[in-house]
Amino acid sequence: MTMSPTEIAAFVDRLYAATGVGDWEATAAMLSDDFVAYEADALPMAGAYRGTSGLQTLFQKVMGMVDVIALDRHDLMVGEDCAIAVLSMRFADPALAPAEIAEMFRFRDGKCCEIKPFYYDPAAFISACEAKKATA
Repeated sequence: MTMSPTEIAAFVDRLYAATGVGDWEATAAMLSDDFVAYEADALPMAGAYRGTSGLQTLFQKVMGMVDVIALDRHDLMVGEDCAIAVLSMRFADPALAPAEIAEMFRFRDGKCCEIKPFYYDPAAFISACEAKKATA
């Protein structure tokens, strides 16, 4: 099943909405059985998060590391079987710079099969992790 660019854009927004409210059942239904989300080695949540519960595992790990108040999607570029979302992750402490991120999504058979986030400057996320540790 090939998705149109409009369907891909709507899918990405639904996936962000489902994860944002913790609707893990809806999230899992949107992911392929062999789904994988990769986080770069330079980040404290480095690794590959696999399967229909992989995104939940990653999300909960990240949200345990930082105090996020918003994930703002600024733009979305859509290709034949992929999309790239440009985001800012804002933190509870206004003194912390937002983490600027581009997330690449791949789709197969109407489901998301891969997500790769790219952090413009991992230091912003790492600073937010350190700030949360300091208040714990």
